[in-house]
Amino acid sequence: MPELTIRNVTPPDLDRCFHIESIAYSGDEAASKEKISNRILRYPEGFMVLEVEGTIAGFINSGATDNVELSDEEFKELVGHNPKGPHIVILSVVVHPEFQGNGYAGMLLEHFIESMRTLKKMDVFLICQTDLISMYEKFGFKYLKQSESDHGGLSWHEMALTLKK
Repeated sequence: MPELTIRNVTPPDLDRCFHIESIAYSGDEAASKEKISNRILRYPEGFMVLEVEGTIAGFINSGATDNVELSDEEFKELVGHNPKGPHIVILSVVVHPEFQGNGYAGMLLEHFIESMRTLKKMDVFLICQTDLISMYEKFGFKYLKQSESDHGGLSWHEMALTLKK
């Protein structure tokens, strides 16, 4: 079993995270280097990387808010982000293709969810493609509806996980 580490992001991780985002997502779906840098600098507690033998293999990033608008494209640039906000919106869950198929996305999600509970957040929201709905349901996310977002020219679905009972 390789040595795995999940930790909060640091600014020197930018290039590797951007590389992973660029290679794992197609076209307009991928965040720009500037957006990723903004997420690292503005909300590192909501941005976690998974390392395999010291190499970043994947990451999850998010923003916190007082009001959730999943179809709001500006939130991807953290417009409306409030680190003290009770609601978390996941922006990316991504694993480099060379590391896919090892359960790393699930490990990241589990760690992320527990971290958000520790931060006393109320819930976690995300939008995903149809083929990922069942994966997120395994982690307790509930399907809400088809999203109004057409990010990257694709069709999305909104999901939520309640952290506080």
